[in-house]
Amino acid sequence: MIAALRPRRVELGLIVLIAVVVVAAYGLASLGQSASLPANIGPFLAWMLGLFFFVHLVVRRFAAAADPVMLPMALLLNGLGYVMIARLSGDIDDAGNLAGLQSVWSAVGIGLFVATLIAIPRVRVLAQYRYLLGAVGIGLLALPLVPGIGVEIRGARIWASVGPVNFQPGEFAKIALAIFFASYLVDAGELIKNRLELRDLAPIGAAWVASLGVMVFERDLGSSLLLFALFVVLMWVASGRTLFLGLGAGMFAAGGLLAFRTFAHVERRIDAWLDPWADSGDSGFQIIQATYSMAEGGLTGTGLGRGEPDRVPIAESDFIFAAIGEELGLAGTTAVLMAFLILIGSGLRIAIRATRPFETLLAVGLTTLLAVQAFIIMGGVVRLIPLTGITLPFVSYGGSALVSNYIVLALLIRMSHEQRVARAEVPA
Repeated sequence: MIAALRPRRVELGLIVLIAVVVVAAYGLASLGQSASLPANIGPFLAWMLGLFFFVHLVVRRFAAAADPVMLPMALLLNGLGYVMIARLSGDIDDAGNLAGLQSVWSAVGIGLFVATLIAIPRVRVLAQYRYLLGAVGIGLLALPLVPGIGVEIRGARIWASVGPVNFQPGEFAKIALAIFFASYLVDAGELIKNRLELRDLAPIGAAWVASLGVMVFERDLGSSLLLFALFVVLMWVASGRTLFLGLGAGMFAAGGLLAFRTFAHVERRIDAWLDPWADSGDSGFQIIQATYSMAEGGLTGTGLGRGEPDRVPIAESDFIFAAIGEELGLAGTTAVLMAFLILIGSGLRIAIRATRPFETLLAVGLTTLLAVQAFIIMGGVVRLIPLTGITLPFVSYGGSALVSNYIVLALLIRMSHEQRVARAEVPA
């Protein structure tokens, strides 16, 4: 029993350290703005510690042998993101509406993390519902196209409004499609290793084409790229053929050229990426301000509450990485990058240690979702690639993305627990 709980002791120590860092950052952000501690530091401390230790106790009870670093890294990113959102919302004492909503979504995300961990004692049971999940995934992607439900914001029709609730169905569709792709490729993998026939790939190809087609109609090219990367990576891992990487690169280049020639907003984004100063007052304004913001941060940053990251439009969502770069500098952005690398490395380790093909593919797929999404947004902020308008996992403002990422984390932790328990039950 003591050996079984050893990972949870490591996790508890990391969570205590992270709670201290987040609460200290919250206080420093207020000191930087108003030279006084926030009036709500007590409630914030209670809320932060309550959520952190509640989720730790749940993992300790239902996944005691799981990887001990994944949850703390996610909580660190979530906590740091909340501090920056409160900082960008205005006066940190009242935390603004965005920060208040983000705190609610954080609680909802952790609640669904707990629900997923309890409701799915064996991840492999999800493979039994692959076609249902595939249909659900495509249905969720198409939901914003339904008249009266879909909402268009900033040129992209990716939101759905059901009563008082607004959410992005695509954030949950990607999880369902990852499970469908992984499950189907368990059976098709052996076939495509030896021979490649279109009829073997018809179901998964239809789902991929439908998914990307819906995304094109919704003008959500960031999610299209994410699903395309998921499809290509899983095909490569399932078949062991590097051919799929080459085909994927060629199809991506052709699709990117077609989108550039077809959609005006794609052309504007690429032009702004290549030369933002050519239209510094419109399409290039965000990128230019983000570049100045990160340059101002230098090595160690201006200090929390001492910079002006709100000069960047939509800094709390698309450009929160630039806000971190200004106030925490290269050191802060490196810390965020390292947290993501630890998460991604842990996910790939789960895939390597998996004994069942479905779990291997699912772990690779879920890790790919986190890795590609983080790369796309951070690469866009630093002008490595064009901007695509998606959020930084666990960090950016947004309820749908935060909740879906916690579900992804719960599935990875469940697989990690199953693997470690299975290895412990095998005689030496």
